[in-house]
Amino acid sequence: MSLDLKQNPLAPPAAEQSGAVDAPGRRWRRTVELKGASFTVPFFAGFVVFTVVPVIMALSKSLYSSKSSGLGFGEKTVSFSGFENFDRALHDVKFWGSLWRVALFAIVVIPLIQATSLALALLLDSVRRRVAGKLRIAMLVPYMSPGIVATLIWIYLYSPAVGPLTPFFKLFGINANFYSSELIWVSVGNLMAWGSIGFNMLIVYGALQAVPRDIFDSARVDGASEWRIAWSIKVPYVRRSLVLVSVLGIIGTLQIFSEPLLFRSMTPETVTKDFTPIMTIYNQAFAVGDFNYAAALSIVLALVVGLVSATFYKLTNRAPR
Repeated sequence: MSLDLKQNPLAPPAAEQSGAVDAPGRRWRRTVELKGASFTVPFFAGFVVFTVVPVIMALSKSLYSSKSSGLGFGEKTVSFSGFENFDRALHDVKFWGSLWRVALFAIVVIPLIQATSLALALLLDSVRRRVAGKLRIAMLVPYMSPGIVATLIWIYLYSPAVGPLTPFFKLFGINANFYSSELIWVSVGNLMAWGSIGFNMLIVYGALQAVPRDIFDSARVDGASEWRIAWSIKVPYVRRSLVLVSVLGIIGTLQIFSEPLLFRSMTPETVTKDFTPIMTIYNQAFAVGDFNYAAALSIVLALVVGLVSATFYKLTNRAPR
């Protein structure tokens, strides 16, 4: 006995059997998708205007060189030089020395910042939500302060003449000169940590809030301690967030500029004009006046930062087995 699909209530509609799709429904879904995508337009517009266009302009400018006639007092002539500026950048000892100096600084300061952010996020996750909300706002205050303002505040605190830190350490017999070559990176690192720990903590704390609470209850029933739960359950769940903030930290540290530049106004003998890669580029552009070479250095630095960030992300952002 054959069954008639038209009489079978479990059979799919004829439109679905034939693969036909309702035209009004398709248009409605497309409209919803376009409305959702429209929220990304401001971001992509800003990305194109403030990132893509400047990179293209810098790449174009780096392929030219400007030279003055005579003893350098004549009118400058701009000529196509190809990759001459990039070849000069690859052999620039001061630029690569500053990059190596900042890279060593990043190797030390970024793990310390991430470890502190993770510890604070775990601490907030272990207290009541009302208490966590108040502590979270307090920890975000340094991040919400403008970077220039924060740097000026810490320059005042570090000052051996008017700052309170030098007299405080003298009470313990410690002569701390925060502008010396031995402590300048400690001063800059403390300033970076003060301004970024709150943001990193918020990212990690948000990831912790997405972890199902039933997992913690099951672990406690099995006899796991709070330390064991934090190390074996919470930390693996927020690993991707830690990778994200670490990549952002690498990008920001390798491009550090405003903090050393302001410190240079207080201690020019310690913070030289080629102290960081960005300061080297700034000096070439606005002190020397060689915008073409500065553009080439910018492209080289962007490639180095991108390569380091991509390598770090590839090595650390792997799914756990």
